[in-house]
Amino acid sequence: MQADDVVAIDKLRTDYKRMCQELGKVIVGQQSVIEQLAICLFARGHALLMGVPGLAKTLLIRRLAETMDLSFSRIQFTPDLMPMDITGTDILQESGSGRREFEFAQGPIFANIVLADEVNRAPSKTQAAMLEAMQEHRITVVGRTYTLDEPFFVLATQNPIEQEGTYPLPEAQLDRFMFMIEVDYPKLEEEIEIARTTTGNAIPKLDHIIDGENVQLFQDLVRRLPVPDHIYEFAAHLVRRTRPNGDSAPEWVKPLISWGAGPRAVQYLILGAKSRAALLGSYMTRLEDVLAVAEPVLIHRVITSFGAESEGVSSRQIVQRLVDELVKEG
Repeated sequence: MQADDVVAIDKLRTDYKRMCQELGKVIVGQQSVIEQLAICLFARGHALLMGVPGLAKTLLIRRLAETMDLSFSRIQFTPDLMPMDITGTDILQESGSGRREFEFAQGPIFANIVLADEVNRAPSKTQAAMLEAMQEHRITVVGRTYTLDEPFFVLATQNPIEQEGTYPLPEAQLDRFMFMIEVDYPKLEEEIEIARTTTGNAIPKLDHIIDGENVQLFQDLVRRLPVPDHIYEFAAHLVRRTRPNGDSAPEWVKPLISWGAGPRAVQYLILGAKSRAALLGSYMTRLEDVLAVAEPVLIHRVITSFGAESEGVSSRQIVQRLVDELVKEG
C-alpha cells in the first residue's frame, strides 16, 4: 500500500468518527445501522432498510446527507406513482423568442442520496425505473439518457407489517441492494433519551464533515485496499454453501433453502469488508470485516423454503449457522 493511501485511510477513520459524533447529536443509538450505511456508501452500494414506522429512518438518512454535504431527496412510493414522477419528464416551456419548446424537468432521482420510502408500494414499472438508476447511475426519458451526479446512493425502505396492496420486490431486484439493514426498536434507556431530546428545543444543525468530492476519493480508496487470498476463499466458500443444489451446501441446509446467493454476493462481501476495514482505520482487509458484513449481504439473498418457514427458521439463522460452521472449520 502506498504512503498516500495510508494517510487517506487515517483521514477516513477520523472523518468517520466525526460523522458519528455529529449524528449522535440527533440520533440516539442505531450505531450498527450508521456503520452499515457508511460501509454501503463508501463501497458504492445501495441499501434496503427494513423496520416499522417511527424508528427515525428518514431522519437518519437526511442527517447523514447533511454531515456529508450531499444533496438529499425523499420519494414516497405509492400505488399511483409513475416512472416520470421519479425521473422527471419533458414539459412545454415558452422561450424568450416566444417559441414553445420542450425542456426536461429533473425528478427527485437527481440527488446524491435518495430515500425511496416504502419502495414495495409502487408498481413494477416504477420500481424498474428506480432500479435502472441504481444499476446504471443514469436514466432514460423519451429516448434520451441523463447521467446522475456522483456520488449516488439509494436507500429504500420496506414496511414489514403492512403487505396488503404492495408489490414485493422480486429476488432479482433484491439482489441489486448491497445490504439489507434491519432497523430495530431502541433499548429502554435509548427510548427515554429519544423522548427527552425530541420533545424540547429544535433539532440542531450538523456540521459538514465530508463533501462529495472527498466521498468519491474515499470510494476509490476502498477499492485499492489489499485483500489476502484466504479472505477471497472464505467469501466464495460461504456463498457457495447457500446454494442447495451445489456440492458445497451442507446436508442440513438443503431442505431449508429454495434459492441461494449468486456471485454478486461474493463481490459485496469483499467490497463491504474492504469498506469496513478502511472506516475503522485498518490497512488490510480482515476476516472479522467479512464476518461483520455477512448477514446484511446474505439475508435477502438466501430465500428460505416453505419447510423453513413452517418451522420458523429465518434466513438470518441459516446465514449465522453457515458462518459459524465455516469459521470452526478454519
